[in-house]
Amino acid sequence: MNHPLIITTALTGAETTREAQPNLPITPDEQAACAKACFEAGSQVLHLHVREDDGSPSQRLERFEETILKVRKAVPEMLIQISTGGAVGVSFEDRMAPLQLKPDMATLNAGTLNFGDEVFINSPTDIIRLSEYFKETGVAPEIEVYESGMIDVIAKLAKKGIITHSPLHLQFVLGVPGGMSGKPKNVLYMAEHLKQEIPTATWGVAGIGRWQLPCAMMAMTMGGHIRVGFEDNVFYHKRVLAESNEQLVARIARIAKEVGRPLATPAQTREILGL
Repeated sequence: MNHPLIITTALTGAETTREAQPNLPITPDEQAACAKACFEAGSQVLHLHVREDDGSPSQRLERFEETILKVRKAVPEMLIQISTGGAVGVSFEDRMAPLQLKPDMATLNAGTLNFGDEVFINSPTDIIRLSEYFKETGVAPEIEVYESGMIDVIAKLAKKGIITHSPLHLQFVLGVPGGMSGKPKNVLYMAEHLKQEIPTATWGVAGIGRWQLPCAMMAMTMGGHIRVGFEDNVFYHKRVLAESNEQLVARIARIAKEVGRPLATPAQTREILGL
């Protein structure tokens, strides 16, 4: 229970709308202010998607650059982890492009899955292409897995030397319609399976919708790390909208204090993630 806890904030995502969550941060200035508030509430890592001013999802390089610069100015100690997932249907080349901005980390999605009514495509060839680009740019990957078979895919790529960062950090994204649910036994199974396949890896969990808090509580007690935020869940309680991303962060930080799990410092976060 004394392992330092990393809290990642996924503050916007590509799918959440202002209609669903009126307090969604969209512009670079809004995202920078939100990142600072979340850092002060206890989050050490910012998981970043960007939007255009009209709220539409964007993978435009200039928008990422503007937002990253403003976040780093507002809260220089916070780690920036950009999304290469983009919105469903964005070309793989556009998804790869922001890596050239050299964030601290970026996501590497480990497989294809049904994503609600759409298909989130990550072909084996593209996963390898992206893995090689991570090595070329020197950016650390954060591996996103949606079911247990994707752990096997990553273990195989690591054994072949295609993914070389160490220690690897995997994010279990559980509760996506079309993926593995966030039931407690699934979190337990994923963690045990990862330990068997990649013993040195660290892990966190992002529970989608109603699974956000149950997944977080499992990770809290198992030594894993936690992602919260409006990308994954817009509610604080059932049918009660959260006031802000930092409110979701503060709840996890408060519970961690109650159970005796210290929050990682920025320096500890970098050490844990091999940065």
